[in-house]
Amino acid sequence: MTFDALLETSRVLPAMVAAVAAGLLALTLLTGLLLRYFAQYLSSLRSQILVISLVSLGTGALVTVALSWLMIVDGDTLEKVISVISLMVPLVVVLVLMATGPMGRDVLKLERALNRLESGEHGIRVDVQRSDEIGRVSSAMESLGHQLEMVERLRAATDAERHRLDTERRYLLSSVSHDLRTPLAAMQAAVEALRDGMAPDPQRYLHSMACDVDALTTLVDDLFYLAQVDSGRMETEPEVLDFSELVDEAAEALQPVADHRAIRILPRTAVAAPVLGNAAALGRVIRNLLDNAIRHSPDGSNVDLLVESGDAITLHVLDEGPGFPAEFVERAFERFSRAEESRNRSLGGSGLGLAIAKSVVAAHNGRIFISAGPGGRVSVVLPTCVAPVVPNDDGFAYAVGSLPIT
Repeated sequence: MTFDALLETSRVLPAMVAAVAAGLLALTLLTGLLLRYFAQYLSSLRSQILVISLVSLGTGALVTVALSWLMIVDGDTLEKVISVISLMVPLVVVLVLMATGPMGRDVLKLERALNRLESGEHGIRVDVQRSDEIGRVSSAMESLGHQLEMVERLRAATDAERHRLDTERRYLLSSVSHDLRTPLAAMQAAVEALRDGMAPDPQRYLHSMACDVDALTTLVDDLFYLAQVDSGRMETEPEVLDFSELVDEAAEALQPVADHRAIRILPRTAVAAPVLGNAAALGRVIRNLLDNAIRHSPDGSNVDLLVESGDAITLHVLDEGPGFPAEFVERAFERFSRAEESRNRSLGGSGLGLAIAKSVVAAHNGRIFISAGPGGRVSVVLPTCVAPVVPNDDGFAYAVGSLPIT
């Protein structure tokens, strides 16, 4: 049946049909706007979908009934249409509830996960497997939780590091102040005695002042050197070195110091112990360890320097002193740490020797550690450098290496 035929059989004029159709269209648009505004205030997403479905069904039914009544449907037929539409309502409700069940559960999981996230539980898992917007929100929430967990761990690590640095800074200032104050006070007393003519032996006072100046100079040099190592600004020209030769040179340099107390330095070195490093830095390490061993050795004893060559180059510095106290071993390589609480400079030094040794050895990819006695036992392990041997007047020489010290 054509549209003209429908108009001929309708009970009303075509103009009225158009007016009713326009009114129904306006009613539909108004209903849609109202649903769009009020649906957001419903308690759940499932209820929103259900209300929208029922209102849409009702609006569609109203439009169908109105247009049917205006145009072609008689009273009996109209009642049948209304009955069919009424039967559709519970079917729509059941269909919506069944279809939106998983959606409601997933939205509830998102809500619970968000509550856990707000409470500080960052390592959350929403466990929602969907490809729609809800699934993407779930994945984004899990990613956010992992990122917040990483940020929290980083913050905790940063706080711990800041606390450690603050503690170390306070200890450093306290130790430096103590080590500076003692020689400065002694020098001030000596200067005042010399100035007032109260010094019975001026030469002895001058000698004491010279020793205090040397102590201050050593302390400042150690601090400056340690700062360079820590900041990575230690100037190094790495080359292949004979570690045994460095040990022999250190033993020869400190033997006069040991002679004052009849201490014998006994180097036992390998034929060849090639390492890649900086000669001045590694020589400083050996002299620090040897000086510390001499300082704590009894008069007339021996200090052994044993160099072993193999897969790694190992130096053992052995003395016949009392050894390291058990409670001191764990903090022996900390700055300004001394076994003697009295901080006697004649025994304990500045407390930076082992700290410098550890930093330099670590910069050469090695390790340093203290072993159990008897006596003091400190060992340094460095990687063996494999390099070509070039003969020279002394018998052999190692070619200069080009690998950086990290």
